[in-house]
Amino acid sequence: MIFLKKIAVYCGAAKGNDPIYVESAKRLGIWLVENNIGLVYGGGKFGLMGVIASTVMNNGGHVDGIIPQELADRGASDHSISNLQVVENMTVRKKVMMELADGFIALPGGPGTLEEISEVYSWSIIGDNNKPCILFNVNHYYDNLQKMYDQMVEEGFLVHEARQKLLFTDSLESISQFIESYTPPEIREY
Repeated sequence: MIFLKKIAVYCGAAKGNDPIYVESAKRLGIWLVENNIGLVYGGGKFGLMGVIASTVMNNGGHVDGIIPQELADRGASDHSISNLQVVENMTVRKKVMMELADGFIALPGGPGTLEEISEVYSWSIIGDNNKPCILFNVNHYYDNLQKMYDQMVEEGFLVHEARQKLLFTDSLESISQFIESYTPPEIREY
């Protein structure tokens, strides 16, 4: 049984070239609703962001969107969600999303998606985030990143125990198990 109330999902403002990305965003959205978990996301109506938000809303779930003013001014906001919050900038957006969420999942996306999931994971290593971090590795999208994290361990820049606290998977069942058994990484002593 998953006890998280809200999960932040980081994902692209584009849909990608393969329909599997849209289907995976829909599957994740339905999984959130089935587990009574609210969605926290970037507040946009385009790409995978729009897909997961509309999926959660259309299936009776709750959606908190956090969007920076400059993107709201360009018409990117999704006003059909449960709660839309316009904030000053991307830094504030990331902070609010981190505060609202009880866990973090990255669907495929671009540099912003990578930055956001990397930040919350790196903060877990230093003790500023005690919530699970997951990369939903749809269509092997994050395989190279997974290899990079493994290389960090091999080269001595990341301890094995901390690496085990970042899940790469394309399985919703594995995500459930990871969340249910999650304990934050030990904080490194110097």
